[in-house]
Amino acid sequence: MKSATTALALSVGDPSGIGPEIAIAAFLARAAAGVSAFYLLADPALIASRARQLGVSAPIVETTPTQAAEVFAHALPIVPLAARFIDSPGRPDPANAAGTVEAIDRAVAACLAGDAAAVVTCPIAKKPLYDAGFRFPGHTEYLAHLAARHSGVGAMPVMMLAGPELRTVPVTIHIALAEVPKTLTTELIVATARITAADLASRFGIARPRLAIAGLNPHAGEGGSMGLEDEHVVRPAVDMLRAEGIDAFGPLPADTLFHARARAGYDAALCMYHDQALIPAKTLAFDEAVNVTLGLPFIRTSPDHGTAFDIAGKGIARPGSLIAALKLARRLADTDKKVAAA
Repeated sequence: MKSATTALALSVGDPSGIGPEIAIAAFLARAAAGVSAFYLLADPALIASRARQLGVSAPIVETTPTQAAEVFAHALPIVPLAARFIDSPGRPDPANAAGTVEAIDRAVAACLAGDAAAVVTCPIAKKPLYDAGFRFPGHTEYLAHLAARHSGVGAMPVMMLAGPELRTVPVTIHIALAEVPKTLTTELIVATARITAADLASRFGIARPRLAIAGLNPHAGEGGSMGLEDEHVVRPAVDMLRAEGIDAFGPLPADTLFHARARAGYDAALCMYHDQALIPAKTLAFDEAVNVTLGLPFIRTSPDHGTAFDIAGKGIARPGSLIAALKLARRLADTDKKVAAA
């Protein structure tokens, strides 16, 4: 059982991006922003160098996961990596891939061992990882691989964008829009909704989650006059979920699903493709939206932005989304612990 003083594990992400500086900024803002203890998995020399480049005073202490919470009160706790980084803000380098992956590996291992309360990840870039031999489609798929490797049980990761006013879940994610109708199935919608409902109950503390299911086509197909997918694929999924006791309803026209009055009627909206879910989430809370991975045996959150190589090292990156990710990770960990103890 994780104690109240167990720190969050924060992986540094691609060190050529803004991960190092938003981690430093989040630590410096910890009191004002209400950020609880976390430690950074990184190369201490790079973090110290980046702080000097930015002209900020950030005390750094190398530590272990179990000692990080005590250190956090007076210094940024860093659990050093075996790999070392090339310090090149804005210029991604495949030579940094080993450390980027090591940080993720060790954050997950610490969380599953009970030495970290949750995993929070700074952004990574795929190309330098691919150039170094990384063979996973992305961050989330690699986390699912680690979960299966540690537990021996396969995991289906589900992406949620969580903001103060809206939670959205894309059923299909990083595929071309033309591929969505071919990929979308009743079974995929049902599996995604089951995981969403389970995690909303166990980690968000919502006893009976309400799931609004968006239609694929304009006006949710308008009875089949604008495409048959909503009647033949989406509606059967809603019927199956309701038969299982899950409070799901739809398919609903997406163009009227995200205004304030509609949002009051559900706890999460399942959307059929990437932009249907991310546009409203980012419009309502661009600096506060958090990427949460559901369906894993550990809690994982991440800021809802990329590496931002174009502004890395310039001191203008805003830590708001990372701060929101750290705060949500702590809240989910605390709720998960209470539900497990009940």
